[in-house]
Amino acid sequence: MTTTIKWTGTLQARSSLAHGGETRGTITLLRRELVLTPQGRPIHVPILSGNGFRGRLRRIGEELLRDVLHYEQTLPLPAAHALRGGGALTKTTGEPLSGRRLQTLRDLIPQVGVFGCAAGGRIIDGCLQVGKIVPHFAETAHLLDVDPALQLPVFDSTQLETYIRQDDSNHHAFTDVHRVPVVDGVPQVDQLPEPTGTEQLMCYRIETLPAGTTLSTWLRADRATLTEISFLTEILEVFGRDGRIGGRAAIGHGQVATALTPTVLAGAPVDPDVDWRTPLLADPEAAITALQALA
Repeated sequence: MTTTIKWTGTLQARSSLAHGGETRGTITLLRRELVLTPQGRPIHVPILSGNGFRGRLRRIGEELLRDVLHYEQTLPLPAAHALRGGGALTKTTGEPLSGRRLQTLRDLIPQVGVFGCAAGGRIIDGCLQVGKIVPHFAETAHLLDVDPALQLPVFDSTQLETYIRQDDSNHHAFTDVHRVPVVDGVPQVDQLPEPTGTEQLMCYRIETLPAGTTLSTWLRADRATLTEISFLTEILEVFGRDGRIGGRAAIGHGQVATALTPTVLAGAPVDPDVDWRTPLLADPEAAITALQALA
């Protein structure tokens, strides 16, 4: 049995959101797309790509799968890359992955069934489609079915954040050893020039959406098995507890609160008793053997 299910809802920024687009000098602007207003006027609007959102969900899925199968140090690098990053379409010396081997892989490994990948000499389709993440602006209100009178225009809804990078190679004993005077084989550290306090300071700026911004998105799983729905549902639960989108997450950007509502569009109803871990735990060696076919 298969199910087609769609999640729709909103994300709300808990910290400012960065999503790199055009760079002008030392300023990185948000990624923008052309949108037509209800009056037909074109305007460039910051929109976060579905590719970045999908990639974040894929990495969560790979971590869940790894926690069950413990395949560290057992998978070839191309297989590991296919699971975590989507892989790459390259020539293979063996027979391309197809037929029963491909069906076994999809049945056993929900990560492949949901996200697909490029591996085994072919493109493997996944059942998941991910929508772009569109901020609520006055210019996008007609696309999102929200009240335009309650939304700010794009011009008032972005900000520039400034970061400083300091070259402190002349401080804290990090001086280049090749510049230290040496007498009879002994470095003369006391002869080093004093720091001037004018070392390189580089100022960078990035355009961001401020904390509190509301954004709309959607996801759809087409003809997914109940095991794949179970797997994807848990991925979204993990994302809901620790949602991050966009770039510069390492310095605090991109934290979001998630509110997504699922709707079954066709097929069998979702069975909450189905656990995607059950077939993997029943025969983990078969699952790892199937994964090695991705190399």
